[in-house]
Amino acid sequence: MANIKSALKRIETSERNRLRNKAYKSAVKTLMKRYFAALEDYRVDPSPEKMEVVQTRLAAAYSKVDKAVKRGVLHRNAGANRKARMARALKAQETQLAS
Repeated sequence: MANIKSALKRIETSERNRLRNKAYKSAVKTLMKRYFAALEDYRVDPSPEKMEVVQTRLAAAYSKVDKAVKRGVLHRNAGANRKARMARALKAQETQLAS
């Protein structure tokens, strides 16, 4: 354990930031899982209502990823990779239905 006052403050700050980052990362993962579940549900039984659910879940996940990047929880390239992964899954789904 640190003895210096500034080091003790730094430990408290680091712990607070770690918990905040953990919450953001967890929320991003949860929203991505919900999106992929909705996309799978749409794949099994395509309907306009299910596509609307997919679009709303995608928007929520994008928003949370953007907020995490803005706050420094995720690197901007990591955020872009996650958004691209979600977009790629939707694009693949749309091409499967078209063919």
